Amino acid sequence: MIIIACFVFSFVGLIYPIIPSVLVIWSGVGLYQFGINSHELSWLSWKLLVILTILLFLADYLANLHFVDKAGGSKWGMRAATVGLIVGSFVIPPFGVIIVPFVFVLIVEMLQKKTIQESSKVALATLIAFLSGTLAKAIVQLIMIGVFVVDVIF
Repeated sequence: MIIIACFVFSFVGLIYPIIPSVLVIWSGVGLYQFGINSHELSWLSWKLLVILTILLFLADYLANLHFVDKAGGSKWGMRAATVGLIVGSFVIPPFGVIIVPFVFVLIVEMLQKKTIQESSKVALATLIAFLSGTLAKAIVQLIMIGVFVVDVIF
């Protein structure tokens, strides 16, 4: 039951980025491996879980990099988005993770002498990057859980 709770809780990390989703999934896998059956998971599953973990980190990073760079965002704008995600996790959840980074990026880009249109474009790109990265992470997390379940059942 705790393992299932870990898997479900990992999706809470998509809304509250302060919760490390992938570590929560690995906690569930670790609980099973070291607490229930240490011989059940195959090497193929372990390799797939590691590859999917790397893919999870890359998906998030590359989505942000692609959308923000394409929109002309600055390094400070990307930093503001990161701080905004953390702050937004605690401010009007779950909407804070969308609104706060948007506002932070908009302000930071305007402080760098960009027009309101340019700043808005970067802020919107940051929002799209977050949403697309979150969708990609959700899909990868589902695949990770699926690999685990299939290996345990079969």
